Amino acid sequence: MSIKLVSRRAWGARTPTAAYTKIPGTDGVKVHYTGGHVPPAILKDHEECGKLVRQIQSMHMAGAREQPYIDVGYSLIACPHRRVFVGRGVYALPAANGAGLNTGHYAVLALVGSLGFTEPNDGLLHAIRDAIEYLRERGNAGNQIKGHRDGYATSCPGGPLYAWIKKGAPRPKSHGDPEPVPVVQKKPKTTEALVKNLPVLKPGDEHRHVKTLRGLLFARGYEPANLHSTTYGKDEVDLIEKIRAFKDAKRIPSGADDLIWDAACWEAALT
Repeated sequence: MSIKLVSRRAWGARTPTAAYTKIPGTDGVKVHYTGGHVPPAILKDHEECGKLVRQIQSMHMAGAREQPYIDVGYSLIACPHRRVFVGRGVYALPAANGAGLNTGHYAVLALVGSLGFTEPNDGLLHAIRDAIEYLRERGNAGNQIKGHRDGYATSCPGGPLYAWIKKGAPRPKSHGDPEPVPVVQKKPKTTEALVKNLPVLKPGDEHRHVKTLRGLLFARGYEPANLHSTTYGKDEVDLIEKIRAFKDAKRIPSGADDLIWDAACWEAALT
């Protein structure tokens, strides 16, 4: 089979707070949706998909589902560009299906909502099928394909997606080939000039642009806890974790010190 996987490192996943519970396989897969508003801009900008996945992981780990999860609750996450983000992956117990229901099915999230982007496009449907087949081949998933609402009181995965699932989750007639990765254009001179005027920051620094750093991380989906502080605390675990995740996602070489925020980091965050 052909699948375009986005690794946890590539999408900037945070490290789980505990080890996953292992499972030998499942009866099949349950499909979920984000619910709420998903901006239609996600269809034209694949970066928005990664941003949304990071937000969902942060929400799950912060306890938005009544209690904090150790990681994002889904096994895999499908996006409308026919790419599949690795969540907990295979042979790991998901957390999104509901109490007592996670051992029976892997959980696949579709990046489609109840407002904004609500009608799954062919790329998203192909990505869900890619995820299901991957879980069957690599994770010993059975043949069942269900919606989250099957066995749990919820509207998830929404009307359009659930209707497709009830039909057997058929592949669309179009090929739905993944979109090519955009060619990275040379950064505009205005950005280069701006970066030259920004300081290199390291733990222990007190500078007004530490607040700028926090704001840029928030805008890129990394969301540090304190947005207004001008201090880069040496023991500030939350900010340090977000900086490391951002640098890993952007593949910024760190050398001996991965906590320095330098010109390469400013440039990546500003463009």
